[in-house]
Amino acid sequence: MAGNDDKSFWDRARRHLIRYGGTFAPVIIERASGSFVYDADGRAILDFTSGQMSAVLGHGHPEIVQTIREHAERLDHLFSGMLTRPVVSLAEQLAGLLPPGLDRVMLLSTGGESNEAAIKMAKLATGGFETVAFAQSWHGMTSGAAGTTYSAGRKGYGPAPVGSLAIPTPNPYRPRFGNAADWRAELAYAFDLIDRQSTGSLACMIAEPILSSGGLIDLPEGYLAELKELCRARGMLLIVDEAQTGLGRTGRFLACEHEGIKPDGVILGKALGGGLLPVSAFCATDNVMQVFNPGDHGSTFGGNPLAAAVAMTALDVLFEERLIERSAEIGPWLLGELAGLRTHPFVTDVRGRGLFIGIEVDPRAIGARPVVDRMLARGILSKDTHGTVIRIAPPLNIPREDLAWAVGEIHAVFQDVARDLKRAA
Repeated sequence: MAGNDDKSFWDRARRHLIRYGGTFAPVIIERASGSFVYDADGRAILDFTSGQMSAVLGHGHPEIVQTIREHAERLDHLFSGMLTRPVVSLAEQLAGLLPPGLDRVMLLSTGGESNEAAIKMAKLATGGFETVAFAQSWHGMTSGAAGTTYSAGRKGYGPAPVGSLAIPTPNPYRPRFGNAADWRAELAYAFDLIDRQSTGSLACMIAEPILSSGGLIDLPEGYLAELKELCRARGMLLIVDEAQTGLGRTGRFLACEHEGIKPDGVILGKALGGGLLPVSAFCATDNVMQVFNPGDHGSTFGGNPLAAAVAMTALDVLFEERLIERSAEIGPWLLGELAGLRTHPFVTDVRGRGLFIGIEVDPRAIGARPVVDRMLARGILSKDTHGTVIRIAPPLNIPREDLAWAVGEIHAVFQDVARDLKRAA
């Protein structure tokens, strides 16, 4: 079998595929196992993307594989008007893990679809139609979710849904209002602008606790609590999108738990499927969720019994292997090991929470993508986001020795970049 330079493969890919994300990496992946993927040349590549943030348990976790094998043979997919034990059990399990009161669950297929359902629910529950999101947000690419996505996908499609509003993303690393301590003034100013633009029909604010595609922006301490009060005062709901930050990624089951708040709704996705199946959940309070009537939102694969069984297994593994605690423990160590990159003049910040870390580079010196390409050449798959940030998000059960090896390789990459930039100066 030909390796990564298989001309026929790349010719067929160019002929028949369009990019459904960024530029395709110049490798052909043949298999994946644990924290690694393996290319057509037999090279092991450490997956610091966790399969686009979904494989928090790594690739091919044996308990996930066993669950799929058992349920694929016995109970795979049904008409969505029929109930199965895995679906009810998963809903009950999620209700027990979320902040008290968020005990109503709608199971769907993707985080974007869950955001879509949440927006519909918020409009029905409040009678309003205006949605608010951060100006560097990512919530999905379907119509309603895309209306609240501002980091990409807004050019050339015509107007967004009526009532799509945005507020500045609070950036404690690059504060707009003098210094990072002034985020309250920025937030008050942002909602003053919302009040002036609103027609009096505010429905909800959708917020990521850490803006991933927006550049790994962690909200300032106290921000979500203040945001909840501003929403409450206006009769609008606060929906927290935990599709990328949930299930232990930041060292708590939900990232919003660091703030101790109870939102009106929570979005879970990606990681629920154990890296293998598309499954998501929209969870809210009973008084909010009861506004849904039959037909208000439907999904062919929502409540799929196989996906629900896999999600329960993923949650069981998460707690049995104490991966949330591990993220809280090993994340600060990894952040500390990478903090030395700040000594390079082109590195403007290294930040993160748990096993969710961003390395920001100065775009005047080099973009994030060339650095990501160099890391791939040394056997580490990462993601460039917002054009200036290299996103580090390994599986939560990655062996420490693999992390230690990766730290050495990353430092070597940045030393090479520094040398090349110095030569070019």
